[in-house]
Amino acid sequence: MIRAALAAGLAALVAAGLLIAYLLLVVAPNLPSLDAITDYRPKIPLRIYTADNALIGEFGEEHRDFIAIKDIPEMMKKSVLAIEDKRFYEHNGIDWKRALGAAKANLGGAMRQGGSTITMQVARNFFLTREKFYGRKLNEVMLAMKIEAALSKDQILELYMNQIYLGQRSFGFGSAAQTYFGKPLKELSVAEMAMLAGLPQNPARHNPAVNPKRAKQRQQVVLRAMRDNDYITEQQYQKALHETLHISRKGQDFDVHAEYVAELARQAVYAQFKEESYTKGISVYTTILKADQKAAYESMRRNVLNYDQRHGYRGPEAVITLPAGEEERDDAIEEALQKRPGSDGLIPAVVLEAGPKAVKVQNPSGEEITISGDGLKLAASALTDKARESIRLRPGAVIRIMQEKNGWSITQVPQVAAAFVSIDSVTGGYHAMVGGFDYNLQKFNHVTQAWRQPGSSIKPFVYSAALERGFSPSTLINDVPLDLTGAETGNEAWSPKNDDGKFDGPITMRRALAESKNVVSVRILRAITVPYAHGYLGKFGFDLAKHPKNLTMALGTGSVTPAQMAGAYSVFANGGYSVEPYLIAKIVDGDGKIIQEAKPRTTLPDEARVLDPRNAYVMDAMMREVTRSGTGAAVGRLGRPDLAGKTGTSSDAIDGWFAGYGGGIVAVSWMGYDDSKSLGGKEFGATVALPIWIDYMKVAMQSRPPQERPLPTGLTQVNGEWLYDEFTGDAARHTLDMDDTPAGAENVEPGTPAAPATPPAPAPGTQPNAENIRPVPPAR
Repeated sequence: MIRAALAAGLAALVAAGLLIAYLLLVVAPNLPSLDAITDYRPKIPLRIYTADNALIGEFGEEHRDFIAIKDIPEMMKKSVLAIEDKRFYEHNGIDWKRALGAAKANLGGAMRQGGSTITMQVARNFFLTREKFYGRKLNEVMLAMKIEAALSKDQILELYMNQIYLGQRSFGFGSAAQTYFGKPLKELSVAEMAMLAGLPQNPARHNPAVNPKRAKQRQQVVLRAMRDNDYITEQQYQKALHETLHISRKGQDFDVHAEYVAELARQAVYAQFKEESYTKGISVYTTILKADQKAAYESMRRNVLNYDQRHGYRGPEAVITLPAGEEERDDAIEEALQKRPGSDGLIPAVVLEAGPKAVKVQNPSGEEITISGDGLKLAASALTDKARESIRLRPGAVIRIMQEKNGWSITQVPQVAAAFVSIDSVTGGYHAMVGGFDYNLQKFNHVTQAWRQPGSSIKPFVYSAALERGFSPSTLINDVPLDLTGAETGNEAWSPKNDDGKFDGPITMRRALAESKNVVSVRILRAITVPYAHGYLGKFGFDLAKHPKNLTMALGTGSVTPAQMAGAYSVFANGGYSVEPYLIAKIVDGDGKIIQEAKPRTTLPDEARVLDPRNAYVMDAMMREVTRSGTGAAVGRLGRPDLAGKTGTSSDAIDGWFAGYGGGIVAVSWMGYDDSKSLGGKEFGATVALPIWIDYMKVAMQSRPPQERPLPTGLTQVNGEWLYDEFTGDAARHTLDMDDTPAGAENVEPGTPAAPATPPAPAPGTQPNAENIRPVPPAR
């Protein structure tokens, strides 16, 4: 017996010696360098912010917020140590007591327990795989001891708490706090910290956003460990145990919808830093204002939905067959709904029962909802016996629902596109940008990429050119039918019409602009000549190659983008200075060092002047009339005297615009279909674009007092209207001339040169909206 025991002891010593020799001679020399942790450079994603520090975008494979160990709350550290490694500050990287306990449990080879310390987990996360085999475990042990020799305990814990994966693409506890609770780590309660501390063991199984029941069970285990280790009192334990946690379902979503802005900023940074953009912790601060962006987004969504719903219900998005079995039916519904992502409140659902008075649906959560009363208003035509098969609602129909103040209602995802942009009239910095109804459904940015016909929103620039040729707001132009020959147009005979088909006879230029008179605009252009007016557009930053050199230019048959239009109207808004819209205020690296910073102008330099201040003053007065008594009169309900702008509707109501300004803000709204179909016979810029503009400006101008510009020198008032001093000597200039030219206007070049047969086509990849512009239906 004694001899056998001695033999066993000797064998154990030999085995231990061989193991030590193996570890020292084979494992240790082949351990990886510790550079990855001694010079730790976590992958911090690219982040995009508003000017007032609201996060609007994040790009990178790993969502991570690095937090130094001194800034991590003590209770967060204790919650992690209680469940993961309570003797962390006592061992040298290996908790032999815990390891022996794990070994006994694993003798059967099932590998049910790990016994890994935090140091060993750091070794695994940085250098090894998670596969469970003994060779890897030996490497893990040796690496842990090497790490303990190289770093302090606090340094090791800092690495762990910033590197560990915690689900939902979140790495580190700082990022997880934002992901699951929507707030910084330092603001978490004991109960919330315990919930996060339970994640490392199995981030998928204990994910509170996906598996709340299992997450709660794991949290309770953590809380008991904290109490048993005297990290919290019994009172704290009971309070945390019964605290109701509010888990954020948004994950990595953001409070402000600015996806188009974030993408533009991402592109700019990537062009400079390539793949490093997504790992070096670069932060981009845009010129966007959080409140303005929110107002723009909500206004567009609301008014696009209003337009869409007044044009009727288009029917279900799809129809599926509902199996008889409950489990099979739920599977079929889940599969159908997964193909159709939600759109900020427009929730996909499958119809279970349908009748004229009620519709029962099932949403993605498996909840059954009954819709009745006003909630059926949009789809009423689809619930009758006479409903067309294409729109009829029946069991299996895939539809959209939304929750309103009075309950649930049937809705639909709009097909029409829209864009909104606002900029500062002096600096050119963007305040808001919404490039479409939903970035997740369409990433095409209509603010910067959509070249569309401006319709009558181009008229102020033609009228501005006319002021330089001797016209004034009181100049009378004959609003009577105009028949142009092929020789005059350079193509075919053309008789422009007003949008309402009526003619008012002699009318002042002020009233003609306010009422958006097409025939008058063509007469003005013919008088000042097409070449002069065409070149004049260049003052405002327009791409002249995209505007026709013919009389249809007066009705906006060229192509512009909403961003370009905002820059152009800024010239009127700021008194005659060119503006270059810009988005990025500064770029900061991961260490807080400014890499790039814009230097916005605070005053308007003389070298930026492109328009006579008198011209800007008079045009401002004329466009204020548009918003007081003309096609933009709805602006009046904002109750401000400094608002000015112009509506625009292109040929066949394909595009609807409103461009205007007030309080130092220039804003442009647009609506239209990407396939260039008509918005409808009763739709105009005033009905589709102006409501978006008004709702936005109502919010954006709250803290901006009305602006009144000083009267520039060189203007004289004649019959209540302003006229350049050099033109006041000829009173006849303000009388009607049937030949379209104010009498005595010697500086006006007679005649209109022949126009090209076809205007320039849009650039490749842009919207097909500049073709076939002649003859042109009424524009407004």
